[in-house]
Amino acid sequence: MTKKGNKRRIFVRYGLITAFFLLIAIGIVWNMFRTTVIEAPAWNERARRELSKIDTIQPERGSIIAANGNILACNVKVCDIKIDMRHEKIKKLSKKSLTEKLDSLAEFLDVRYPRFDPKTADRATRTAKSWKVRFKKEIDKDPDRRTRALVIAKNRPLEEYDSARKFIFIRDFKGAGFRCPLYKEEHSRRIYPYGKMANRSIGRVHEKASGIPGKKGEIRGYSGLEKDLDSLLYGKPGFAKKVALTKGYGNWTTTPPQRGYDLLTTIDIDLQDIVEESLTDICAEHGCKWGTAILMEVATGEIKAISSIERMDDGSYGEALNRAVLPFEPGSVIKPISMMIAFEDGLVRGVDETVDCSPFQRTKDPHAPSVKTMKQVIEMSSNTGIARIIFRGYSADPSKYYDRLASIGFFDRIGSGIAGEQTPQVRRLLPTDSRGNNITMTSRHLDLARQAYGYNTMIPPLYTLAYYNAIANHGRLVRPHLVRGLRSEKGDSIIPVSYIREQVCSPETAEKVKQCIHEVVWGEHGTARMVRDDRVKIAGKTGTVFPVEKGQYNTSKRRLAFAGFFPYDEPKYSCMVLVEGPAGLSANRSSGQVMKRIALMMHARGMISDSPRLQRTAAAGKPTLAASTSHPAEKTAATLRCAVKTVSPKSAAPEGKVPDVTGYDLRSAIRILEDRGLNVDIAGAGRVIHQSIAPGSPIKRGQRIRLTLKV
Repeated sequence: MTKKGNKRRIFVRYGLITAFFLLIAIGIVWNMFRTTVIEAPAWNERARRELSKIDTIQPERGSIIAANGNILACNVKVCDIKIDMRHEKIKKLSKKSLTEKLDSLAEFLDVRYPRFDPKTADRATRTAKSWKVRFKKEIDKDPDRRTRALVIAKNRPLEEYDSARKFIFIRDFKGAGFRCPLYKEEHSRRIYPYGKMANRSIGRVHEKASGIPGKKGEIRGYSGLEKDLDSLLYGKPGFAKKVALTKGYGNWTTTPPQRGYDLLTTIDIDLQDIVEESLTDICAEHGCKWGTAILMEVATGEIKAISSIERMDDGSYGEALNRAVLPFEPGSVIKPISMMIAFEDGLVRGVDETVDCSPFQRTKDPHAPSVKTMKQVIEMSSNTGIARIIFRGYSADPSKYYDRLASIGFFDRIGSGIAGEQTPQVRRLLPTDSRGNNITMTSRHLDLARQAYGYNTMIPPLYTLAYYNAIANHGRLVRPHLVRGLRSEKGDSIIPVSYIREQVCSPETAEKVKQCIHEVVWGEHGTARMVRDDRVKIAGKTGTVFPVEKGQYNTSKRRLAFAGFFPYDEPKYSCMVLVEGPAGLSANRSSGQVMKRIALMMHARGMISDSPRLQRTAAAGKPTLAASTSHPAEKTAATLRCAVKTVSPKSAAPEGKVPDVTGYDLRSAIRILEDRGLNVDIAGAGRVIHQSIAPGSPIKRGQRIRLTLKV
């Protein structure tokens, strides 16, 4: 080829290359012109939409805290651990190599994060739900169709992710972020350290569905305090807007989120445990369908414990519908409130004044004598007696009895903070009904009598307890409440004690009613004599009704109530218990026994001011491990790895004989002796070294035994 021809070919090539790049340049210029001039409005609108987007930043939900500072509900940061099966480093592995590596990982995960229940799964289930089978399903797919987010574990502590990075196979991948197929997704989770304890009062939360625009990730309460005070617990969300970065868009926080308030409750965990245990034991013992109990501090109105249980299908008892704030026919527990009105209105003057208790308004009093004092009316729960007393002031116009109840705040909403709280339902006995039909005085008189002794009314147990508390509190109707205060990041906000009515009756009236209630437990013919115990002096009133089902009374069941307070001389706590049990059961043996157990357990643990159990002395020298009925001493000593002196428990004494409790710890000794009906006095601290009544001696119920303790 000549030099001239070669030169021509070079120019042609240069020309083609130049033309190619010229076309590219023209294309770039055209696209720039089209984007910046022709399509500028559309692109500007798209940019405006992107930059105007506001993302919501969810706030941290506040905690719910018990009276002693224990956490009842709080948020924790957890993560879901996932593996990207479409990751480039996994796609590079051959199918055979990937299978071998994942089989090793699968064996480890079957132990650490099994996909089956290790306790109940049979061999076939273990095989079908093994990680090996799950990984094989992914390996058999086209690499570009494998799962991007295969969940290894959910709701795990953040530190577990770092541990997972060291798992077999995963540890072969160096680096973090996009360089490793294992990753985590962090989120907040609401936890309840005490499980189901008081869960109907504390409440629960749920996360809003992602289908609700702008609401994804919101943790909102749907029951209990979580619901009632949701706006305070939730906090205030923050906002972030889109900003243009070098590559794409990013979020810029314009308004930071504000954490929700911490909610300080009045719940005492120890008292809550006592109330739940006592209520469950009595309900199980007598086969009750459900039960509810409230324990309140007399002076402040703080609800220290509240429990509502129900028998489940398997026969066990669990937290259920909170019946403490739902209206029920109260029965005879309303009589002290009727008596309070009678004393305050001057219908009766003193506790020894008498009233005729002969048959009246289609009811009769089966107890002798036919003429009773005010104490005896309450002691023997006389329907006719209380009805005749109320008739002295309200027979001329029965509607005024409703007005009198309203004047003492009986129908005011308490606002306790308990979800589902309802107010009492008492019909105002007018001469005409809502349709204008006349109602005879005879019918109105019959309804008035029934309202006086607890029928034809619907009253929540919490409201009944509030008025018993007022009687114990010298006539001051303090507001029962479950919330003590709020705490923000800046400090505490304590809610002061408030009254629904400063005085619902005079202190003199309260003292008279208190004396009447005392006779129910301590009187010769009291309806709650089984509640009597010298260790804690309880005063209260029983109440029994047949539940109404399908418009009529079901006589095969009974609702059994007991309301009162303790210690009697200087009441510290008021309590109301309501259970539904079989027809043959009495309040004396059911709801009354719940309150008795609560009081005695508080006494044994030193929670009542007159109890000696709070006294402790400092111990010197080596620790001593006493015998216990709860835990094997040798096992406990081995766990603690300490040099201790163990004392073996003595064999149980026959029924009706005093057991030998020397060597026992105080709690075990008290439990054993009190179960036999003995009253225990204590001297010293440590383990029992001497008992005043010799082991094997006959037991006289109520007899006192003195234990000497030494460290």
